[in-house]
Formats: sequence, structure tokens, C-alpha cells
Amino acid sequence: MNDEATTLIDQARAAARNAHAPYSNFGVGAAVLLSDGQVVSGANFENASYGLSLCAETVAIATVNAQGRLADVVAIGIVGGMIRDGAIVGADVVRPCGRCRQVINEAAQIGGRDIRVHCAGAEGDALTSYRLSELLPDAFGPADLGISARRD
Repeated sequence: MNDEATTLIDQARAAARNAHAPYSNFGVGAAVLLSDGQVVSGANFENASYGLSLCAETVAIATVNAQGRLADVVAIGIVGGMIRDGAIVGADVVRPCGRCRQVINEAAQIGGRDIRVHCAGAEGDALTSYRLSELLPDAFGPADLGISARRD
């Protein structure tokens, strides 16, 4: 793993421990790297009305947006696994769902960059890294609505 991926996956694993996932028992953590090196994390947050649940990636990106930093996202690390005895377990690489790919794309297009996406399991060394454009080719986003990249 490179330094960026290691840092983001470690912080995503830490965030996953805070997952509120009483229905699926599947905890996910995400850690977003900003252009100045700051890392913002999030964990999935389930709801008894399943459709209102929030994925870890969405929580992290929304937190970044609340700080006015959506255009500064450069990379994200994502991990997940089953919750067993309070720990997140599993070595299978977890990738963002389609909705999360679309949310990450919003940050990518607003920031004018192809965000790096590092994916791992809750345990082990397995890692797969992508560019967002590989995970969501030909994405619909702000540019399709006439909104251009923002560089503050």
C-alpha cells in the first residue's frame, strides 16, 4: 500500500468502528483526503426506515461539504465488514455502492479532478485502488447541468 492508501484505509477502519448498523450488522468507514492533507471520516448510519440509511462515503462527503470543502476532495478510502462482538471483520475488499459513486462524482466534478478511490476489507492487506472514472464511467453530474469545476 502507498502512504496515501495506508493512511486513508487506517482512518476508514477506525471510522467503521463507529458505524450505526443494527439492521445489517455491516459496518463501513470512509476517510476523505482533502487537498491540504486534512482527512475527514464518516461511518454508515442505518435507520429503522431502511431507505433513510446513510452510507459512510455519503456521511464523509457531506461533512466535507458542510465545511465548504467539496472542491478539495482528492481521494477516499473505504473499508467494510460484518460486525462481530463489536469489531468489524472480513478481508473481502468493499467498494462504494452506485449511490456513493454518484456522490463522490459530485465532488470530483466540482473539484475538477478524477478522485482516487482506495478500497479494502476490514481486515487484512487486500487493497484495490481506482480512479473514480473507472468505477463510474460516463457519469452524469454538475457539468451536464452547466455547472463547471470550482477552484477557490
